[in-house]
Amino acid sequence: MTAGTNKIKAIATTANGGPNLDRLDVEPPSGPPDTEAPSQPQNLRSTGKTSNSVTLEWDASTDNVGVSGYVLSGGQTATGTTATVGGLQPNTAYTFTVQARDAAGNLSPASAPVSVTTSPPSSGGRPADVNGQLHVCGVKLCNQYNKPIQLRGMSTHGIQWYSQCIKTASLDALVSDWGGDVLRVAMYIQEGGYETNPRKFTDMMHGYIEEATKRGIYVLVDWHQLTPGDPNANLARAKTFFTEIAQRHKDKTNIIYDIANEPNNVSWAKVKSYAEQMIPVIRAQDADSLIVSGTHGWSTFGISDGQDVTSVLNNKVNATNFMYSFHFYANSHKQEYINALSRVADEVPVFVTEFGTQTASGDGGNDFATSQKYIDLMAQKKISWTNWNFSDDNRSGAVFKGGTCAGNSFTGTGVLKPAGVWVRDRMRTPDDFPTS
Repeated sequence: MTAGTNKIKAIATTANGGPNLDRLDVEPPSGPPDTEAPSQPQNLRSTGKTSNSVTLEWDASTDNVGVSGYVLSGGQTATGTTATVGGLQPNTAYTFTVQARDAAGNLSPASAPVSVTTSPPSSGGRPADVNGQLHVCGVKLCNQYNKPIQLRGMSTHGIQWYSQCIKTASLDALVSDWGGDVLRVAMYIQEGGYETNPRKFTDMMHGYIEEATKRGIYVLVDWHQLTPGDPNANLARAKTFFTEIAQRHKDKTNIIYDIANEPNNVSWAKVKSYAEQMIPVIRAQDADSLIVSGTHGWSTFGISDGQDVTSVLNNKVNATNFMYSFHFYANSHKQEYINALSRVADEVPVFVTEFGTQTASGDGGNDFATSQKYIDLMAQKKISWTNWNFSDDNRSGAVFKGGTCAGNSFTGTGVLKPAGVWVRDRMRTPDDFPTS
């Protein structure tokens, strides 16, 4: 309220309509209105680019009350100090500035401008054809040209429940409409999965590998152990399964082996021991392909167990061409997990093999603001990811609306839940996949 005349409207408070007010107390805000703008953002810089996107970062502004967000010159908004601007043209110069905004709507002066030229257009072709055999170089995932790349894709739900969602029309949409680079096939071990019929589920996995190969995308073979949380409980089964899978598909260049989904209620020492027993089993058949393993604390490097990431960083798996999984759900896993991912990605090769915009249950409200912080970080550090999940399950984390998988219409946004619209949009600007 301000000095002078202010209008206050009272609405009905009785069942019969009219206001029934004995007293109306109104307290104007104390002190003068906030008219002080935040300080100018400093050190605006580009931390990454593709042929159609630029990732920007800047130093935080200050404010007498508090900074509520930032506005880029193109109209995009950010809650943190990083943002990825998409929809740009290849090999084109763009100039950006950023302003800070406070809760009262005051805008800071614009930052000093930064000019960035987007990368040339990619060489075209299908992701697995362009990039070929992947390998680890330093702490990055690199293609056959020894260039760091980022893969973006989707994880299926459990194939024992939602195999109807993984068919010709949906996979075609994932590749041609979404721009997906990788499919993670989630094969549960218990929960009605592999252990109930090993032959059936192994054959299903063979089929999905061929479908991904046919479309020129990568396939993440996910040994989706969950309960029990100690992967050693399924060690014999894992050896049998991966021996056959690697034997048959060893000559493919688009296969990635994910040997443990989410170890939980188990020490890192036991997970490491499991990985170091499984890796030679696969290497005996396939000497080249990437191997990924989850970490303790549901693949959070122990953060969800209340531990520090050094439990892994100081006791690394003894293997080459090996990556560590990191999982997050943005509405449950906030800044502590973002910081952890940023730290571990500077020290070991990391693949975010599962994430969601919801709570850790894969359900509940979407936190797109926190999710975008993760997306920006992963773009900046070229951390590959697959989103949970490519199904029409009733939870908010399933990208398709209920009943979609019974039909054959999977393109566009009309069949998608909000999480599906969001993640599809972020997959439609793929990495450049540099070749020189």
